[in-house]
Amino acid sequence: MIMPASASAQAKGGKTASIGNQQATNGRVEVPSRASSPLFKGKQGKQKTEIRYDPATRVVTIKLVIQDPNGYFIPNIRRENFAIYENGVQQNASVDIEHAVVSLALLLEFGGRSQALNKSIGVQASQGGRQILDTLVPGDKIAVWKYGDRVEKLIDFSQGKDAIDSLFLSLATPPFSETNFYDALIYSINQMHPVSGRKAIVLISSGVDTFSKASYQEALATASRSDSPIYVVGTAPSIRLVTEAHESTGPLARINWNDAEKKLQEIARASGGRAYFPESTIDLSATYDDMMENLRVRYVIRYKSSTSVDLDMARTIRMDLVDPASGKPLQIIDANGKPIHARMSIQDSYVPREAAAGPGTNSFQTHAVPK
Repeated sequence: MIMPASASAQAKGGKTASIGNQQATNGRVEVPSRASSPLFKGKQGKQKTEIRYDPATRVVTIKLVIQDPNGYFIPNIRRENFAIYENGVQQNASVDIEHAVVSLALLLEFGGRSQALNKSIGVQASQGGRQILDTLVPGDKIAVWKYGDRVEKLIDFSQGKDAIDSLFLSLATPPFSETNFYDALIYSINQMHPVSGRKAIVLISSGVDTFSKASYQEALATASRSDSPIYVVGTAPSIRLVTEAHESTGPLARINWNDAEKKLQEIARASGGRAYFPESTIDLSATYDDMMENLRVRYVIRYKSSTSVDLDMARTIRMDLVDPASGKPLQIIDANGKPIHARMSIQDSYVPREAAAGPGTNSFQTHAVPK
């Protein structure tokens, strides 16, 4: 039986929920109503999808995101709604929903050249860091770094939730220092390369950089090559209020906050992540829920390839969402009957020998499903 949205939300801790062969009502799929606008700001980058080929069994496994135009995951799509073709031949595929365990690197801005700024940064680092612990499930791992004039590791992936909670309670007001954001971001991306599985960098930062050796363009280029999407929680909106209240002159008054926010958006987009700019870090629950859904949840499609020769030749994949009764494109509506236009990530082709090396991260094209 198809797993409804409420059950889907409960399939956590790295579990995969099977999707049965229940027919859609009147050739349509109904999904829960979601917000009319995204929680993140700016454009979302290309979502990265895993693909693997098992040469012993010829089984192809694809993990992909299907979402609405506002970036919300679309549940309730049934197995028979997926039409998968390899080299033009339709495949007999199974479809599941996965809620993966994740490894998070939390990078906190923790330093600056103003007393007013540093007090605000200390509070936001503590509040923002502690709240992310509420999103973790058994099997998740988290490491924490902070940066000012240099990067400092506070917690590694081997330590438990209690140690991390104590850490956030003990964070005080940062000392005066430079804010070497670009250097810290590049360092964090490089540190995450050896980490396997579903992973991401959560960056809590204003986007201000004062003395990095690296330039913004170098940081952006590194983000575009990152195999860890970067989810930004921008602190500029609340810090801006602090500076306007306490500092009409000095270094903070000269900061171009709009430019800093734009750069954070570009870094998130280049990495395949998202950028959020809450007015306050007091309640980040909705932000973190949106972030973790985007990171954890994937449709998992498996089929035995009908092609058995030449593992070095690219094989073309096409995937459509259809109403099996009519053969027409699948209609998706929300609880109010409003049509939802799904966006499905599709990879044009894969090379079996390369995909057999292990579950990699491959950039998928984004296509809108026809009405």
